[in-house]
Amino acid sequence: AVNGNTYLRCWGLSIGTLLTPIIWAEPGPEVAQGKPVSIWCQGSQHADQYFLYREGVSEPLRREFPMGPSNKAKFPFSHMTYNLAGRYFCLYHRRTRRSVPSKPLDLAVTGMFNKPSLVALPSPIVTSGGSVTLQCGSWQAFDWFVLCSEGGEGHPRHLDAQHQADGWFQALFPVDPMSPSHRPTYRCYGYFSSSPYVWSTSSLILELLISAPTLSAWPSPTVAPGENVTLRCQSPSLFDAFLLSKEGEAGPPLHLRSQHQDGVFQANFPLRPATLDHGGTYRCYGSLGSTPFLLSHPSDPLELVVTGEGLSECLPPHPFSPLPDHTLENLIRMGLSTLVLVALAIYLLCCNVISSFPGEAAG
Repeated sequence: AVNGNTYLRCWGLSIGTLLTPIIWAEPGPEVAQGKPVSIWCQGSQHADQYFLYREGVSEPLRREFPMGPSNKAKFPFSHMTYNLAGRYFCLYHRRTRRSVPSKPLDLAVTGMFNKPSLVALPSPIVTSGGSVTLQCGSWQAFDWFVLCSEGGEGHPRHLDAQHQADGWFQALFPVDPMSPSHRPTYRCYGYFSSSPYVWSTSSLILELLISAPTLSAWPSPTVAPGENVTLRCQSPSLFDAFLLSKEGEAGPPLHLRSQHQDGVFQANFPLRPATLDHGGTYRCYGSLGSTPFLLSHPSDPLELVVTGEGLSECLPPHPFSPLPDHTLENLIRMGLSTLVLVALAIYLLCCNVISSFPGEAAG
């Protein structure tokens, strides 16, 4: 392949001490087929003109003047195509001098083949400082797989595909130990050696859950009946929601959206007022909005103790407390009422019979 310095020597131009230009693509170096893309080149403040080259072609693909007084130029393309995919670099000239070429930009077109799958092994739930392996795989016979991340490593990672006995093709990407402040999202693609810049559709985005949240009681894990207590679940890692469960409870856990405050994500579960039934062992979990049924590791257990004299005698009964059984008393009352009614009926009947014989009544 011919490099940028060869072009300059062929033109008889010298390489000066101009700043090395920087090249990048918007919205990114992986662009879906048919979508617009722009390649930017940034150089000296006083550059006269910018040139965009494609690897393997001696003539510049495009020439652009700087945008106004800025030190960069834009090379727009309305539709990303198979033919646009490749390796690019740029340079600029100022008067009679030309800069050195920029570092190469690999521009890939995506969406050309079916998407691979991306899973975390052994699990997408990773403890802080732990490691995980990401498996990108497909039944399609790709030669290579590439792993891209957002918020992590800047450059895509390429690995050759491993052909399994069952016909499955895969690559295993080890991921460095995770920390709450470093939790990128991942996606992967497959491609063939004959077309290294023509990629498949992206896999589904994979998010990793880092570590477990912590659970605490405010103002204290030991309270008297009738006092207010709040269980707080929090984590430095991003969680969209927190769930609170009590050991031995058959019902679903309590669920609250997280709030970002003082650099942590948290949710407050108020228990007001505390009763003896609130005592027990609690744990909380974190979840993401994109995978709400995938929970983090549980927090350490928190024992809430409700004890001592308080306002329990003034509190209404617990909604699940058994009510007094008055069935027997009600049956007795109903029986006595029935006897009174029967006696009254007999008395009235006798009075009617006597009044039907006036002669006997007179004698």
